Amino acid sequence: MLKVETVSKQFETGAGTLPILDGVSFSKGPGEALCIMGPSGSGKSTLLHILGTLEPPTSGEVTLDGRDPFQLPEPELATFRNHEIGFVFQEHFLLPQCSVLENVLTPTLVGEGSGAHETRARELLDRVGLGERLDHRPAELSGGERQRAALARALVLKPRLVLCDEPTGNLDAAAAGAVADLLLELHAAEQAILIVVTHSAALAERFEDRRRLAQGRLEAE
Repeated sequence: MLKVETVSKQFETGAGTLPILDGVSFSKGPGEALCIMGPSGSGKSTLLHILGTLEPPTSGEVTLDGRDPFQLPEPELATFRNHEIGFVFQEHFLLPQCSVLENVLTPTLVGEGSGAHETRARELLDRVGLGERLDHRPAELSGGERQRAALARALVLKPRLVLCDEPTGNLDAAAAGAVADLLLELHAAEQAILIVVTHSAALAERFEDRRRLAQGRLEAE
């Protein structure tokens, strides 16, 4: 269970305090999904960074299965983030010098037993339609194929929380639809918690729970 309780975030600037989030609260369990929309600058990415433990909240609490990751020492926090949270960004961030298979395996290179994950990576690449492209470099893939590889990479360690920041933002309509199909299909199969931030009305319509972030508050769409 992911619990977000009265999370607020503010940044100190030369002009004073800049409030971004104001008492955001929600909870989600395994297999559940949430789509968050809102104008640019509303704090969507900041909220995602907090959920992903990349940025601490100014106040409030985030727990995953009862654990507050921000209470962990930095090395344990990094391990928690790597194993419990999968990230999909607008940019695929694939390593250009590595093959598709090697890119998907990058999260497994930290920690013990990294060699045991190749079967999982190959299975995921088959499921996203890249089973015949394992040895290709990112430059040899289309934009939609690169994003599908990024999705497989996010899921390779079976995270309990998957966070997507504009996962179809750089794709044309056909590729965006295909990636959205795969995202929801894999979410249903994996039963992780899925949180998606998007400007895309077409993607948002695929989610039963849609909310809007405006003036720092999360409200029902």
